Amino acid sequence: MALPLLYAALGSSFASGPGIDPIVDAEAMRSGANYPHLLAQRLGATLIDLSVSGATTATILDQPQVTISGARFAPQIEGVPPDAGLVTVTAGGNDLRYMTAMMFTAWNRVRPGGPAARMLAADLPDGLPAPTPADVARTAAGLAEIVDRVRSRAPRARVLLVDYLTVLGDAPVPEPFDLPVFREIQSALESAYVTAAAASGAGLVAVSAISRGHALGSASPWIHPFSPTAAGAYSSLHPNAAGMTAVAAAVVEHLG
Repeated sequence: MALPLLYAALGSSFASGPGIDPIVDAEAMRSGANYPHLLAQRLGATLIDLSVSGATTATILDQPQVTISGARFAPQIEGVPPDAGLVTVTAGGNDLRYMTAMMFTAWNRVRPGGPAARMLAADLPDGLPAPTPADVARTAAGLAEIVDRVRSRAPRARVLLVDYLTVLGDAPVPEPFDLPVFREIQSALESAYVTAAAASGAGLVAVSAISRGHALGSASPWIHPFSPTAAGAYSSLHPNAAGMTAVAAAVVEHLG
């Protein structure tokens, strides 16, 4: 009898699913109902979920990640087994400080200069980060290197780049999320995925495209709204349960 498909998931919070019950690893802010878990269930696969909220391409590749609570995670790539048959990658947003910029702006609006705003501001020394072509190229290179390193570790694995659900779509969004810089970062991240997929030959599951009608302010959003509470501190502006279900379905469709 054939062994179940071995599936490894790499990524940041848009993979790990902060705030979606059940939480299976509080330090990683990793949900048992994130898209890797849902995808593994759909495929009947054995899952190795390495995703950690706050991850960058560097902490997937070669830098240990230390979370806000002080938990330490080895570079995610080290957890990819040589017999993996499928690997998904959802990262790069933190390279461009996507959620940091949006969350800082939101918290600084409701509690100017408060603890949350000060903490987030520390990662924005030059203010809100309008991405440059060099930023996009650097993020794309990080994603492409992840693909290459996965192939070195697991030569038989099918590697998919799964980009980010759209946060800002066509629907009007409330202040302060209507600042043009946020759409610039979102567009830069999408471009980085297209570039990385072309450079590495990895499959691209562009969930950004299928989710434009489910962004903030839409009738059926796949993104949590901003909530200035302790519970919403990490789930705000991140995928909700419906969004994770949609991502898993998109990957299944891509796999055919």
